[in-house]
Amino acid sequence: MNNDIRCLSTEDIEINCSPSFEKKIHSNFWESLHLIWENFVKKLLVDHHELQVWQKVDRHGNIYWQAYDPVTGKSFSSGSETDVCMWIEQLYRY
Repeated sequence: MNNDIRCLSTEDIEINCSPSFEKKIHSNFWESLHLIWENFVKKLLVDHHELQVWQKVDRHGNIYWQAYDPVTGKSFSSGSETDVCMWIEQLYRY
């Protein structure tokens, strides 16, 4: 009976990432880069004197709306799109 115990050398060990893992990393990188580019272009093209309205999601997954008027410096946020519309109407009523 031969009980040879041999340790593997680093040359004997092959480390391979699965193709699906590599694709996932590659995909996440390009998605992140695309989002960064989109946000950059949006910031670049925004008219700084125009009313801005956007939708956000808080850390609990609740959706809410924010509005900002750079001319008056006033802002408003609400969970209701209707409330934001009413705020805008009141803002420009006078």
